[in-house]
Amino acid sequence: NDMTAKFKPCKLSGTIDAPPSKSMTHRYLIGAALSKQNCVLSGVDYSEDIFATINCLKDLGAEIKTDKDKVSISSDRFMTAENPILECKESGSTLRFLIPLALCLGKTVTFQGSQRLFERPLNVYEELCRENGFMFKKGANSVTLCGKLESGNYKLRGDISSQFITGLIFALIYLNENSTIEIIPPFESRSYINLTIQALKSFGANIEFADEYKIKIKKSPLHSFSGKVEGDYSNAAFLDAFNYIGSNIKIENLNADSLQGDKVYAEYFDKISAGTPTLDISDCPDLGPILFALAALKNGAVFTGTDRLKAKESDRGMAMHEELTKLGGGLIFGDNSITVPKQELQYKGEKLDGHNDHRIVMAMSAILSKTGGVIDGVQAVRKSYPGFFDDIKQLGAKVETEC
Repeated sequence: NDMTAKFKPCKLSGTIDAPPSKSMTHRYLIGAALSKQNCVLSGVDYSEDIFATINCLKDLGAEIKTDKDKVSISSDRFMTAENPILECKESGSTLRFLIPLALCLGKTVTFQGSQRLFERPLNVYEELCRENGFMFKKGANSVTLCGKLESGNYKLRGDISSQFITGLIFALIYLNENSTIEIIPPFESRSYINLTIQALKSFGANIEFADEYKIKIKKSPLHSFSGKVEGDYSNAAFLDAFNYIGSNIKIENLNADSLQGDKVYAEYFDKISAGTPTLDISDCPDLGPILFALAALKNGAVFTGTDRLKAKESDRGMAMHEELTKLGGGLIFGDNSITVPKQELQYKGEKLDGHNDHRIVMAMSAILSKTGGVIDGVQAVRKSYPGFFDDIKQLGAKVETEC
């Protein structure tokens, strides 16, 4: 059932907590399951992606209870499931993080999800299975695997999604022998690997970068960890963007020392406000839509490292281009680059479309707070930030949502 949001031009003000980091929540949930101890995570936001990870971990044998923003994990039976079927919905993190663990079971495991999820690349794992003689059968909305992954030395390209590298790290921690992962440069999205290492160290994992391109995992018993999930810089960016177009919001619950790569958003927003910068977004593809939106409302900008945007929930460059075109603007596509020219945006009566992509919906919401207008398909925010519209309404956004 499609939800629509109608905006009138408005300015926002007040204080708000940034939602908890989805990236860190996935990693802490999996770390807790791997520890096989009792762990409690607080400050959890139940977005669809986080539910997908919780349900898959349960289906792999972990016991997980949810109460308000607390999740209790006791997982001494984790990885004892017989031939489980794991439902990932649309969560790329869930699918890519858990495939290598499934390949440690030596049993047949099926992952299911939306067709769009299975259009996103899985080639790294396909090659890994081929090299090891494991089963890897891909359908339109599922993949079935069977293998017995072993500790050892692995080589992965650094210009692939970091989710593959993180997934392999989880499996090697589970196998608990000495292993290494060598990353073949260029190494993009390093910040996400740092998040994985930080989360796993909380549970006592002995894992670190031996040098710029080599991750060392040493045999080490894991222990229990309980704590609060830090705030999310990638979703905070969509709130803070309003401040750069006339609003006055104070955002709390952000860790100033966070290793999240999307923390770079403030520096990028400042540059977009000051002129017409050229910015590399290969390390922060989730910021693409809001950076394009802000550049379109300011003096334009050039973005490089944009190829990765094609394989997200939508083809994010194309989706933003289609929606900006309805407002009298648009994007110019180059070789691994996207130019946002200076443009005068106004709502011309044609409804915008959220492209079933949470980040497109939030980026276009910032624009509609200036121009007014209507956007369809806003239920997509449930994927990462279910409270987005409630939060901006509380801050004074003139927006009505209806089914």
